[in-house]
Amino acid sequence: MTAAYRPRPSVVRRDSGLYGYERALARRGFTPVAGVDEAGRGACAGPLVVAAVVLGREIDGLSDSKLLTEAVRERLYKRITATARAVSVVVIPPEEIDARGLHKCNIAGMRRAVAGLGLVPGYVLVDGFPVAGLPAPSLAVWKGDQVAACVAAASIVAKVTRDRLMHGLDEVYPQYGFALHKGYVTPGHRRALARHGPSPHHRFSFVTVARVTRGTRIPAGGLWTGQDEDMRENEVGTGVV
Repeated sequence: MTAAYRPRPSVVRRDSGLYGYERALARRGFTPVAGVDEAGRGACAGPLVVAAVVLGREIDGLSDSKLLTEAVRERLYKRITATARAVSVVVIPPEEIDARGLHKCNIAGMRRAVAGLGLVPGYVLVDGFPVAGLPAPSLAVWKGDQVAACVAAASIVAKVTRDRLMHGLDEVYPQYGFALHKGYVTPGHRRALARHGPSPHHRFSFVTVARVTRGTRIPAGGLWTGQDEDMRENEVGTGVV
């Protein structure tokens, strides 16, 4: 495994656009560049989905998936998967999150997504926080899905994949409204939990679910409140029922 490493400093101008990081790394000989992001970290139901993408041709309109409409995300998803050099998706189920912990699953999922690309990237850009044990030098980029094209692409792939899975769960468990809130905590989701109890696809280690389970399937590591930035971002603008 290669330790996280930063190449000799290179200036990425704010006006260089979403491809500024990739172009700067290419000038230093670090190609191809993979972007990694996840969807579903703050949800209390449904899987955590991690995606890694190595883009091919440049794609107009890429951005943080949470800032795009569902229709635009679907259109970009098709373009990304049709033109990218490599795409890898890892789906981590709720029971694994409960057993191992959210952060451990997130880190492991990012490693697995990069390993599943089918090629060894020259560099990896990761959204948010550093990930040790990747097969290439890497950099954690704050708000990476808003400043790096490959990370934005990974964000879109992860979110579209997860949203489709949540629509499928909604057909089996319509009482929870998964198609609207995608498993995130909303007033309507709280009411459904109180009325029906959790489904097998809820995360029992999250305090919102644990409040209605009276301690069932709670791991030794304790409860997670779900109160991190990702959850707060995703609660804003989601369908509230």
